[in-house]
Amino acid sequence: MTKQVAIISGAGKGLGRAYAIELAQRGIRVVVNNRTHADQPSSAEAVVKEIKAFGGDAIAHHGAADHADCGMDLVQAALSNWGRLDIVVANAGFDRPQSFHNQSLADFDAIMETNFAGTARLLHSAWPVLREANYGRIVVSTSTAGLFGNHGQAAYAASKAALIGLMRSLHLEIGRRDITINAIAPYAHTPLTDPWFNDEWAHVFTAQSVALFLCHLVAPDCATSGRTFIAGGGHVREARTLETPALPISANDSPFAELTGLGAQLQPNSASEEFARFLTQ
Repeated sequence: MTKQVAIISGAGKGLGRAYAIELAQRGIRVVVNNRTHADQPSSAEAVVKEIKAFGGDAIAHHGAADHADCGMDLVQAALSNWGRLDIVVANAGFDRPQSFHNQSLADFDAIMETNFAGTARLLHSAWPVLREANYGRIVVSTSTAGLFGNHGQAAYAASKAALIGLMRSLHLEIGRRDITINAIAPYAHTPLTDPWFNDEWAHVFTAQSVALFLCHLVAPDCATSGRTFIAGGGHVREARTLETPALPISANDSPFAELTGLGAQLQPNSASEEFARFLTQ
């Protein structure tokens, strides 16, 4: 059986590095992507060196996720080196926590450009290849900030919430192809999250524990698609979007208290299904 090929963006450290090493240890060939910094050694090259040290196969890619051609370059790197593409893990992202009223639009746009647009461009480049092959496993990196919001993370939360909408929509476009796409909201001690983890929790919330779950999502026998998971510390939850039954809008009585008391149990599979259900109610 020909070995599979994976692209992992933002794989020079933290979660991306853990993903790359875990997949490489399972015999998957990896395009390790991480942008270079003039004053620092290449983190992507360092991960490739780690992988080759245990007999794995990997190449480094130094493009920045916010560059317009990075996604296509990554796909071309996989195809030109190994002639195939099976797995895409869109992990590149960053944050500059700041209250919205203090944050410049330039900083807001930079976060959206890397976290959302960079992922969208990578998936747009990989999508035709996976569709033609009738096979693919895609995982995008979201966040509980995108699910629930967080103080001082308006841009980051917006970018990560947008990825859930993108993931859900692409899931609905798969048709009968053997392609899956899911999202992980990770809890892991990484250089990005270091300020929020003390030593005790850092040993529990390792990047490797999330990587082990990711391996289930990219496995050939995985049929799960269109779902969002919160993973960390050796455990996983599923995050779902639910809605209450519909209530009539009154000119005089506020519906808020009654809506709050209703159980939110309905889970539409798409906006079209939700609208059809709303019409029937």
